[in-house]
Amino acid sequence: MKRIFTRRAWMVGALTCGLTLLVTGCGTSSSHQNSSSNSSSAKQTPGGTIIFAEYPQSNLNWFFPLFNEQDDGVDNAQVINELYKPLLWINNDFQINWNSSIANKITYNKKGTVYHVFMNPKWHWSNGKPVTTKDILFTWKVIQATSSPNAPAPWPFVGAGTGDIPNGIKSLVANGPYEFTVTLDQPANQEWFIYNGLIQLTPLPAATWDIHKNMTNEIKYLGAGAGNLMFDTVVDGPFKVAAAVPNQSWTLVPNPNYDGHKSIINKLIFQYESSNEAEFSGLMTGSVNVGYLDPSQYGSRQALIAQGNVLVPQYAFGYFETQLNMFPGSPVKKLFDQLYIRQALQMGIDNSSIDQSVYHGFAPPLDGPIPQIPHTEFFDPTLKTNPYPFNIQAGKQLLESHGWKLVNGVMTKGNQKLQFTMLYTSGALSEKDQVELMKQDWGQEGIDITLKGVPASTQESVTYDPKSPIGWDMSNGLAWFYNGPGYYPSGGQLFATNAPSGFGYSNKTEDSLIAATHQPYPTEAAAMKAFYKYEDFTALHLPVLWGANIATLTVHAQKVHGTIQYGNALTGFPQMNYWWVSQ
Repeated sequence: MKRIFTRRAWMVGALTCGLTLLVTGCGTSSSHQNSSSNSSSAKQTPGGTIIFAEYPQSNLNWFFPLFNEQDDGVDNAQVINELYKPLLWINNDFQINWNSSIANKITYNKKGTVYHVFMNPKWHWSNGKPVTTKDILFTWKVIQATSSPNAPAPWPFVGAGTGDIPNGIKSLVANGPYEFTVTLDQPANQEWFIYNGLIQLTPLPAATWDIHKNMTNEIKYLGAGAGNLMFDTVVDGPFKVAAAVPNQSWTLVPNPNYDGHKSIINKLIFQYESSNEAEFSGLMTGSVNVGYLDPSQYGSRQALIAQGNVLVPQYAFGYFETQLNMFPGSPVKKLFDQLYIRQALQMGIDNSSIDQSVYHGFAPPLDGPIPQIPHTEFFDPTLKTNPYPFNIQAGKQLLESHGWKLVNGVMTKGNQKLQFTMLYTSGALSEKDQVELMKQDWGQEGIDITLKGVPASTQESVTYDPKSPIGWDMSNGLAWFYNGPGYYPSGGQLFATNAPSGFGYSNKTEDSLIAATHQPYPTEAAAMKAFYKYEDFTALHLPVLWGANIATLTVHAQKVHGTIQYGNALTGFPQMNYWWVSQ
């Protein structure tokens, strides 16, 4: 259920190298002294508080299980996932964990048009009422209403247009209190629809929230409540709400009526951080016991290790990018629509140097929309060779071959100049170091970049507003993780024409290749062949500029346990109800 994320996801794992990455980076010579794990054999003891540091200036602001476009992010979702159970929980192996899912079985026909979903009757809301198809039907009505182009602010729903939701659904009907059937208008790749479509049907507590007969009034009511954590009075997840203070902290406590593994801690606090320096100080003093180390602070890691903290470099199943404003009406659209300009820009990014000089070897370069690390079946091995290796001279010559000439150090063609403003996420020195290197190298190609640092929330709201495509040309510092609504990473929500999480890029070949990944196939090999065709074209055609897959250097105090084993590394959504604190 996520679009672009404003934070280096805390629990996104290194599947290629495994969790032995506790002390060494994958493919790097960087060394650490602390080799301990928190898969402790110590006896679990109840009590204690876990204080989870948010990324700098991340002010949690959305607490409704269905997200709008502007507020869909990892930070908000990590809180929501502790309060509300998803229909389907995806684990580290990219498989459904039925024990942690509302559903316990899905069957479908060979055509991929009819899906029967069976719900586990063990799940209940915190008020004791069972989670049933009544709640699913309410969710479906809300999704339909919030997906409308005319949906009132703060909507529309971010999942609209992904996984055949909602317009590809012919019908959704309840067959009883714990079974419902979804019928599609057209055949679909079954895994794609389950992972990108059905997964969006998070049950909502209908008895509590379905209070208006008019759906327009209903979604206005839900949208108004979404920004208030205290709105979530009835939950079915492992935690419930205790307190919320914007720009300070958001406190959860265990839900005593939870039907899964109950947390044994006293409190779980998501803590606002004004800066990396404030967060580091919190780790040193113990006012934060689960957090991160910004790469710019890497030289200070021994101070944390000396106190018994454990550092774990972990990687997202996703990508970091530089976004290009190709929305209709953008003053730079005509330039960025030219593939050769995008190619010159890509050849001017020295991702290998950024990896080593800024991120200490914990940022392996990306060559397309699927990372090599963490490794999944979706990575096409042919992309191990970068199609656009760093080459300033080649990029410069490519521009000159299309009629551009250097005038006062800037590539010029008629009255056009390759001069752009690039937003970047403020608050992290490593991000600033990265974009300054990019600016320097592009300058040698004759591409003049003006850098503008803004808070992550501002950056996201500006770059995701196709109705007002001004105020930015390029943007760096955000990332896409394949953890919802598009778990199946075929790019429809990203790179298709009018994609809900795109930036105006449009190409008919791209559209057809994405559509091909949505079709049912007789074998997995055939499905992956279609996927690789999409992946290869996307890598070459550059709907965004590919960056480096930046690891999060996670930190947890020695007394905090379970954060690695139950980190749910692939998706970035940890099962915090399994975390505990030794006394």
